[in-house]
Amino acid sequence: MTRMTEVKNEQEMRGLGERLGVLLSGGETIELVGDVGAGKTTLVRGVAHGMGIEETVQSPSFTINRVYDTAHGHRLVHYDFYRLTDPGIMREELREAMSEPLTTSIIEWADSVEQTLPDDRLTIHIQTTSEQGRQLTFQAGGKRSRSLLEKLQ
Repeated sequence: MTRMTEVKNEQEMRGLGERLGVLLSGGETIELVGDVGAGKTTLVRGVAHGMGIEETVQSPSFTINRVYDTAHGHRLVHYDFYRLTDPGIMREELREAMSEPLTTSIIEWADSVEQTLPDDRLTIHIQTTSEQGRQLTFQAGGKRSRSLLEKLQ
């Protein structure tokens, strides 16, 4: 299942992320695909806010991952494998996070861990259309991600 949507600015990108975050209950895997500066971290900030995370979300480009906990026991783990051609032990950490039922995993630059990701994931391609505009293409890879995409209005 595939769906496309456009956002006009950063506020709309965060709003879309927030609507997605409200739907998350743990166990989801989301892959973000887009160039540097496409708005991936902005989208994650919205997701975190929708999940009830009050902490400031920062890009994990230099730390590889960041972990955020919600007040109701859920966790968001945000990975960025941009700088890693071989993720090594981080592959195992990702595998562990994706197996935790109360954890949502969001992965940027997933080429080096492609074989580790489940088929049932929501992949979001972000393409720059103007200085602030973006086109997002959502691809659901299985039953759970399809259900999530159907609920995202």
